[in-house]
Amino acid sequence: MTQEFKPTAAGLRLAYTLQLADNILILAHRLSEWCGHGPVLEQDIALTNTALDHLGGARSLYQYAAEQFNALPDAERTAFFTSPALQQALTAKGKAEEDDLAYLRDAWDFRNVLLAEQPNDDWAFTIARSFFMDAFHYFLYQSLKESPDETIAAVAEKSLKEVSYHLKWSSEWVIRLGDGTAESKEKMQTAFDERWPYAGEIFEASEADKAALAAGYGADLAIIKSLWQERVKSVLEEAGLNMPAETWMHRGGKECIHSEHLGYILAEMQFMQRAYPGMEW
Repeated sequence: MTQEFKPTAAGLRLAYTLQLADNILILAHRLSEWCGHGPVLEQDIALTNTALDHLGGARSLYQYAAEQFNALPDAERTAFFTSPALQQALTAKGKAEEDDLAYLRDAWDFRNVLLAEQPNDDWAFTIARSFFMDAFHYFLYQSLKESPDETIAAVAEKSLKEVSYHLKWSSEWVIRLGDGTAESKEKMQTAFDERWPYAGEIFEASEADKAALAAGYGADLAIIKSLWQERVKSVLEEAGLNMPAETWMHRGGKECIHSEHLGYILAEMQFMQRAYPGMEW
C-alpha cells in the first residue's frame, strides 16, 4: 500500500483482518520450523500441532480477507497491494483468493508484528515468543468473540479454545525453565530480556486498530495490554524470573515495515507457489 493511498472504512476493515491473519500465519511458520527438531518427541508434536492451529485460523481469516478485497471499489483494489506477483494474479483472475494473500504478497504488504517473525534461536527464545503471543491472543480472542463482525467472532471463538491450551503450555515451560537449573533460568531470563523490546508493538494501535475499535468490531488494545501485563508478571514471578525493564520498543510491522527475517520466511514459505504459478493440489 503506497503512502499516498488512503483506505476507506472497508479497506481499513480488510487491513485489520490481514493483521490478525498475518500474525498467526508467520507465527505458525516459525513454530513449524521445530518439526523434527524439538528437544523431545512429545514437545516436537506439541509445537507442530500449535502451528497447525494457527494455520487453521489464518486460513479462515484469509478467506474472509479475500471476500473483503473483492468487494472493494476497483480503484481501491488496484492501490491496496503493491506486490508484483499478486498484482499479476489479480489481473489474470479478476479476484483474490485465500492462497494469493498468503503466497503472492511480498514483505511490504504483510502486517504482522515484528515479534512473530523473529528467529527461533534456542528453545528458551521460542518459549518466550510463544508465551508473549499466546497471552496476547488469549485476551484478544476473548474480546473479539463478542465482535459484531460474525466472521471475526466465529474465528475468535474457535481459536480461543485452542489458544487456551497454547497459553497453558507456554506458561508451564516458562515456569519449568525459570525454576529449573541455574543454566535454564539464565537462558530463560536472557530470552525474555532480548524479546521484550519486540512485545510493545503488539499494543501499538495502527490505523486499522483504531478504525476497528471506533466501529465496534475490534478490540481495545489498552485493556488487553493491562490484562497481558498482569498475566505475564504472574507467570514470571512463579518462575522466579524478573519482569524485563521498560525500554524502547521496536515497531513497524503493522505498517508493513519489517526486519530482514520476514524476507527469508517468505522465500521459503512461498517458493512452491512462485515456482509453479497457479498450481493446485
